[in-house]
Amino acid sequence: MSMQMSNSEGAVKVAEWQHTYYSSDSGIQSGATTVREEDETESNKKFPTENTTDLDGQYSLTRAQRVRAAMFPETLVEGESTLPTQTDPDQQTNVQRLAEPSQLLKTAIVHLINYQDDAELATRAVPELTKLLADEDQVVVNKAALIVNQLTRKEASRRVLMQSPQMVAAVVRALQAGDLETSRCAASVLHSLSHQREGLLAIFKSGGIPALVRMLSSPMESVLFYSITTLHNLLLHQEGAKMAVRLADGLQRMVPLLKKTNPKFLAITTDCLQLLSYGNQESKLIILANGGPESLVFIMRNYNYEKLLWTTSRVLKVLSVCPSNKPAIVDAGGMQALGQHLTGSSQRLVQNCLWTAEEPFRCRHQAGGLGRSSADPGDPAGL
Repeated sequence: MSMQMSNSEGAVKVAEWQHTYYSSDSGIQSGATTVREEDETESNKKFPTENTTDLDGQYSLTRAQRVRAAMFPETLVEGESTLPTQTDPDQQTNVQRLAEPSQLLKTAIVHLINYQDDAELATRAVPELTKLLADEDQVVVNKAALIVNQLTRKEASRRVLMQSPQMVAAVVRALQAGDLETSRCAASVLHSLSHQREGLLAIFKSGGIPALVRMLSSPMESVLFYSITTLHNLLLHQEGAKMAVRLADGLQRMVPLLKKTNPKFLAITTDCLQLLSYGNQESKLIILANGGPESLVFIMRNYNYEKLLWTTSRVLKVLSVCPSNKPAIVDAGGMQALGQHLTGSSQRLVQNCLWTAEEPFRCRHQAGGLGRSSADPGDPAGL
């Protein structure tokens, strides 16, 4: 009797135990694992499923924003930010690595589009502007020259202009129109074209050198500067330019410019004189006849701009081998002026000054075979 009661109580307890801990399954049939209530609660605290879902959603939403921020930062709304994904500050994410190349590509595409637009605009405008530059009304010519000058500020339109011989010839004619403002615009156009070989050739073929030489007598400083720098570029890089400048009486107009006071302008002018006089005796005599040695010595005495002193010493170096120029340099105090710079820090200036100062003494011993010949010293580059 007691045995039966004990068995029935045990069955009741087993049923309660199953109901309490495993519901209707002990886990043997279903394979369910035992989880304590406090462990489940702790697990939910550590890994909240709803927060994880929200975070994934935020990263998904900002992925496009991060790509957009890297490639098109200008499209972002002010104050808008994206979730950071960089875990290691020393290692860039894939999007960050793409940012710089993407910006470069975008910039290149924009420049290409703008370049094409500029070229098309200039191509359509050149024929009409060429006609306007030849108009009898000086006001019309002035406005046309102003527009052409603006076009030369863009590389694409500048190339279109220099590829039109009619346009370059029209600009050369406008340079000599007589109106100072028109001359300034035209001189600026030719100066811009002279920075490329194709432009130099176009100026040369259009008869630009005689026109530019005439502009060396202009009362407007900007016209003077544009003209001398354009001629300088032609002398440096355009074959046949030296002879063309000599034939246009360029030396006779350049030597008086040595009286100007702008050191940079003088440096360009003296370099032009060196390029024209090197290896050409007639040019040396023209410089002498126009008072060149005295002006050059004055520059060596009174200026301290190294480039000007160097270019001036190069002219004196070339003139010092000329029997006619040599006494003029000495009489103008050239030896003392050159001696002022023998202790300077510019090695190239010191070398030119030494060579030029020694030339008179060197020539005294030529008869005895102890000196050098009186041929032009150095090379055109002054190296």
